Amino acid sequence: MAIRKEKLTRLQKELSQRRQQLAVGLRRSTEEWIDSEDLMQADSLDQASADTDRGIAVQMRNRDRTVLRQIDEALRRIESGHFGECEQCEEEISEARLLANPASTLCIVCQSELESENQRFSAR
Repeated sequence: MAIRKEKLTRLQKELSQRRQQLAVGLRRSTEEWIDSEDLMQADSLDQASADTDRGIAVQMRNRDRTVLRQIDEALRRIESGHFGECEQCEEEISEARLLANPASTLCIVCQSELESENQRFSAR
């Protein structure tokens, strides 16, 4: 494995703490959003502003849910012993890449190939 056990244990703890913070924040923002649904705005400008705010809040909650899912997957890979292993080529993902983005599932070479392929198909 690319990461020493001590760093892996610390990373696991940090991911668990980050997961807890996100879960609490998501729960809180969802409760606030539900509570704000009951409020009707006095005029159309206030209503439009409230609708925009709700749209942004939904996007932020969706992003947080995605990050939570990535953290859960990283924690599962740590538990199973597959953390740091590229899902495509099964080579080790560099420690620097994993520390910068623990959700990485591809090594830099495979990630670059995937992005190049996506750019080729999106250009059509």
